[in-house]
Order: sequence, then C-alpha cells, then structure tokens
Amino acid sequence: MFEKLAEVEERFEALEERLADPDVVRDLKEYQQIAKAHSDLSEIVAKWREYKQVKQQLADTEEMLHDKLDPELRELAQIELDELKGKIPPLEEELRVMLLPKDPNDEKDVIVEIRAGTGGDEAGLFAADLLRMYTRYAERQGWRTELISAEESGIGGFREAVMEIKGHGAYSKLKFEGGVHRVQRVPVTESGGRIHTSAATVSVLAEAEEIDVQINDDDLEIDTYRSAGAGGQNVQKNETAIRITHKPTGMVVTCQDERSQLQNRLRAMQILRSRLLSMEEEAQRQEMDSARRLMVRSGDRSEKSRTYNYPQNRITDHRIDFTLYNLPAFMDGELDEMIDRLIAADQAEKLQAVS
Repeated sequence: MFEKLAEVEERFEALEERLADPDVVRDLKEYQQIAKAHSDLSEIVAKWREYKQVKQQLADTEEMLHDKLDPELRELAQIELDELKGKIPPLEEELRVMLLPKDPNDEKDVIVEIRAGTGGDEAGLFAADLLRMYTRYAERQGWRTELISAEESGIGGFREAVMEIKGHGAYSKLKFEGGVHRVQRVPVTESGGRIHTSAATVSVLAEAEEIDVQINDDDLEIDTYRSAGAGGQNVQKNETAIRITHKPTGMVVTCQDERSQLQNRLRAMQILRSRLLSMEEEAQRQEMDSARRLMVRSGDRSEKSRTYNYPQNRITDHRIDFTLYNLPAFMDGELDEMIDRLIAADQAEKLQAVS
C-alpha cells in the first residue's frame, strides 16, 4: 500500500510541474485534462502527507522519551505518543479506501426511473412519494432536477416517472438506491384502517454520452404518435411523442413531455443510451462477481432493497440490515445517513475482497 501511495504522490508532483509549464498553459484542452488529473489525486496525496507527518511526529516523540527527561515532561511526551499512535489505524484505513478502484461513473449525472409495482393505486401513490423524496434530496445537495416523462395513475400517483438529476457526484451518492422499495401503511383508499403492503421499483442509471454507447441506426425502430399529456392544442394536433425500440435487446423508450418531436427524440435516445450502458455494466459486474456474493447491489430488482413502515416510523435497508426511525424526515429527502451507510458497506466489502 505504501509503495502505491508513494507512486501516487510522485505522479501528483509530476502533474504539478506540468501545470507550471508555459507550453501546457497555452494549450487549454491539455491544461484542463492535467488540472483534472491533478485535482483527482489531491485528496489522497493530502491524506498520505498527513499520515507521513504523524509517523514522523511519532518517531520524534519516541526518540524524545529515550532522552533523560524530568517526570513532568516524560508524562506529557507519553500522552502525546499515545495520541499519535491512536491516529495511525484510522488514517491507514482511510488511505486503503482511497486506493480502491474508482467507479468511472461516479461523477456522472443520473437518470432515475421509478415504476409502481404490486399494490394498485397505493403503489402509484408510493411511486409519487419516492419521486418527491429524491427530488428533495437533490435539492438539499444543490443538484438540478428535471422530470423527463411521467405516466400518471389518476389519483395523484404515477405508474412510471423518469427524472434527470444533474450535479457533482450524483451517481456516486444515488447508485445504491436501485431496487425494490416496499411500503407498509394504511392507504388513503382503505376505509377499514388495515395496513397494506405495496411496492415500487427504482432504477438509477449513469447518464451515458454518445462516446459511452455506440448505437447503430439500423437497430432502431422509431414511431411517432400524438402526446396524451397536457400541452395545449398544438401538442394534440401534432405527433410529437416518440417511441424508440432497440431491436437487438427489445428495449422500448417513450418520451412525450417535450414540446417538439426532435426534443422528445433526443430525450428518448439519452434514456436508451443510459439503459444500454447500465445493462452492459451489470453484465460485466455479474461476470466479475460470480465468485462472491455482493453485499450491496445497485439496481438488482429481484431483491427487496428497502422497507418503509409507516406505523412503526421505520425505514429498513435489507441489504445492509440497517434501520432508521425518522420516516417523515427521510421522505422529505434526508437520506444522507442511509446513503453513507450503503457507501461504507460497499467500501468494506471491496476492502475484504482485495485483502
């Protein structure tokens, strides 16, 4: 580990020298690339230098204790030595985590797809609650959100909703939200006060660019139709809605919320690319992880990921066996504690796999 950290620091210093090179400064594209690489390494280098500083202080203090000191100074030196020794293990753990391979999608924007599952109208209402929850979380993070498409269920719920979230590190925070979300509560349509169980599926896709996924035009079947949503007389007269079928996979994407056919087509292609990228990466993950069971799976809909129990004011994430008792705040977008636990569990599993 320490050899690797020394190599990282050496590369960081080399990049620092290149940033001061007048030839690099004049080439804006090259300068930006080097500046990003330098920035990406700055956090781990700072932590590595902090670790080395603590180790040096530890050595100096131990040497001091070998000298002839009066009792009071010896006691102070021993206290300092104990404090420095206590800093070493957590710093080493942080450095191990920082050395783990980075997910190349972590800095990407995301597309969140929410679909009502079992439970009829109540499932649609829960899907709407999840959409609001992620919207509020994004607002708290300072991210931008946009509803790409939505199919309403008629009583304030959604059969399906697709939302784009743009912001630094959006995928790194939201990638473990994928899966089956189950709710236990008394539905508004229930007159007898009985608790019902309903579900919705959440899919979190890293927003793909054209360079990430190449799509052959011959593989696409594109249909247009009249938008069924609001939008005025012009929308109803013209076939602005788009349905794209990717023939090799059978994947179908529809988009009707934009004002023009071109805008809907661009949106639909954006969603299709992201779904295809997610499918390709999932296949790679399954191949790589076939020998071990993943503690945290992103987007595995075959498993129950989380339960929202309203009578007990409880949210339980079954993948990491972690429970919170603050359901109203959680549904208002206060997800940080849960998301931090999921990230920590994923890191712990990766560390175990490496060791």
